[in-house]
Amino acid sequence: MNTRGTETPIQHTAFTAAADRPRRNGPAGAAVVLGVIALSTSIVFVGGLIGVVGLVLGIAGLVTAGRTGAGRGRAIAGVVTSALAIVVSVLAAVLLVWYADKTQDCYQPDSLQQYRQCVQQHLTGN
Repeated sequence: MNTRGTETPIQHTAFTAAADRPRRNGPAGAAVVLGVIALSTSIVFVGGLIGVVGLVLGIAGLVTAGRTGAGRGRAIAGVVTSALAIVVSVLAAVLLVWYADKTQDCYQPDSLQQYRQCVQQHLTGN
């Protein structure tokens, strides 16, 4: 109320409307999306590269969450899924290199049956 006894209408400004909106954490949301995509494609090595981007965005999301208080859970989920994608991609690459090394003599077979027999001999040691 003002001095005359009438009510003063509440004035809405852009500042009060922006303050009422929930805060968003864009890097955290992007990190979760990239982490899930990276984890689902990590067996074909592409996920490792996407996981690196997701990891960087997840860390940026954690920094933003520390400042604004929004999106901490999403940032952590993005970091975890991206890190898992990187680990799976590295393990898949190591296993592929190991398999290729063990079976390098089998790459010139005349048929699929000969290739299978050669691989079986090299992997079992017979």
